[in-house]
Formats: sequence, C-alpha cells, structure tokens
Amino acid sequence: MTEPSTERDPESVSRFVEHFAAQLVEAGMPRMPSRVFAALLASDTGTLTSAELGEQLRISPAAVSGAVRYLAQVHMVSREREPGSRRERYRVHSDQWYEALTSREAIIKRWEDALRDGVAGLGPGTPAGRRLTETLAFFEFIERDVAEMMERWRAYREERFGS
Repeated sequence: MTEPSTERDPESVSRFVEHFAAQLVEAGMPRMPSRVFAALLASDTGTLTSAELGEQLRISPAAVSGAVRYLAQVHMVSREREPGSRRERYRVHSDQWYEALTSREAIIKRWEDALRDGVAGLGPGTPAGRRLTETLAFFEFIERDVAEMMERWRAYREERFGS
C-alpha cells in the first residue's frame, strides 16, 4: 500500500483558501480575516508568519496585521513569537471552532444582561418589552443547548481524534 502524497498543488490550495474564505464572508466574517484564517487552516503546520501570509495571499503587511488582530479578538488564531526572533507566527488551533463558539457565550451573556435591563426599562407588558423578553428567551435557550452540545463535542472529539 502506498502512502498518500504530501505534495500539494499551490493552485489547489489557493482555490480552497479563496472558496472557503468566500463562505466565511457570506456568513458575515470580514473578507481579509476570512482569507487569512483559511490560509492558516490550509497550512500543514497551522502556522504562518506575516510575510508568508502576505506572499501567499498577495496582501500588505498592514492587511495581515488587521486580519490577525480581528481573528485573535474572536479567538480563532493566536500569536506566537519564534524562539530567538522578534518575528511572530500566527497559529490556528485544532479547537478553534470550539474556542470561537465558547467566546461567543460571554457576548451572549452581555446581550442577555442588556435585554433584561431593556425589559425592566421598557416594561414587560409593552410590545417592545414582550419582543425583548422573547429575544432573551431565545438566547437563554440557545445558550443552554450550546453548552450541552459542547460537552458532547468534547467527548466525540476525544473518542475520534484523541487528546
């Protein structure tokens, strides 16, 4: 039996990066962070430097910097210093989706708090208060199901991929 080839066609990689990035943009993520994230995801090591990202995507260092700043804020990539160098590498982790979704929980909690304040301020019996109450109930429902789903994911991931 032969081993699968580790050779990669740069054109195929580029097509994947642009196609997946387009899907992320369609879902609401900004274009440049989508491209940078897809490039990191498609790299064998899961890490690239700013220069490597710029060269691969044909974008400026400023574009890379802005994209990485956005991705780090939403917990989709992390920055690492190369040992003995001032150069940073950007890393996508195997659990980036888990981390990104988990970080959304804190945002949802803040939305819930603001909605509770809004219901109290507008009055639960007003049309706006009822609408806010329903929105709050939706987020509470989603939050509960996401927590349960993430527990199931951790067990499934451990079983399928190990630690």
